[in-house]
Amino acid sequence: NTFSTVAGSHFYPVRAHNIAVGNAYPIRISIRKIPLGRMSSRGILTVATIVSACFAKGSAANFESSISKAHTTTLPSLKKHEASWSENMESDILRQEQTEPMKASPLEYAHGTTTLSFIFDGGIIAAVDSRASIGNFVGSKTTQKVLPINSRMLGTMAGGAADCSFWIRKLQAESRRYEISEGTDISVSKVSRMLADYLYANRHLDLSVGTMIMGFDELGPNIYYVDNRGTRIKGDMFSVGSGSTFALGVLDTERRLNMTEQEAIALGIKAIRHATFRDAFSGGYIAVYVINRDGWKKVFSEDLALTKRNFKK
Repeated sequence: NTFSTVAGSHFYPVRAHNIAVGNAYPIRISIRKIPLGRMSSRGILTVATIVSACFAKGSAANFESSISKAHTTTLPSLKKHEASWSENMESDILRQEQTEPMKASPLEYAHGTTTLSFIFDGGIIAAVDSRASIGNFVGSKTTQKVLPINSRMLGTMAGGAADCSFWIRKLQAESRRYEISEGTDISVSKVSRMLADYLYANRHLDLSVGTMIMGFDELGPNIYYVDNRGTRIKGDMFSVGSGSTFALGVLDTERRLNMTEQEAIALGIKAIRHATFRDAFSGGYIAVYVINRDGWKKVFSEDLALTKRNFKK
């Protein structure tokens, strides 16, 4: 036995269900529903009437008579009432949209970059690319991914450019306020802890931040990795971004603690360049910074296409 609900002139099948009536009569009912996925209240009442009648009477014969009665009383013929069905369906949909407005899915863009830093005998090397991407679209080829916090401290950007730049500039203001109120320079550890606390408190905002806070203080060179979940890790070498695994392969192979400054600069250039060979979201310019007791300085900036000579060995 088959029961159908009708909407306009469209019929859309749904999986059939086996119902045991009175624990003795398995009856197979194929229910068809409206194309927009919502049954009319008239159709729901019809199904309820049939099923309740079946369970009350407990026989297949009564089930058939219930269907016939439902077709003649609850569901008139399609040709006679097609217009009223369409009107009811449209009013139901409009009412649902007014009471439960549809929410747009969030836009999720893939972010890409390659940033790295490591400690050597002369201080800290920070190297980054300059490509900003929005999914497969290259938004910028000259993004500044290293931002100063004070004269001896830098922060890198990986993730959402707006999120990273906002919080690093927040650290600039807090660092300056601390120096004025306390009369001394703020430590790298305190700045990284401050950022980790901010991001942990705002973790529900779904920020996209993966930054390295690095600098030279009374304890020497320090590097901390901080992300949008409030994670804070201290280390001698980090690489963050979509190309980080490729950069770390070069750094793990060739990095030494007793490198000269020129060797360390060349290694930073090489690691970033090789990462861009394999990572489609990294590219643009290579920028390299050195941080030591005298502060930070930018020592290299050149288009990736022109830097082959710097590490052709």
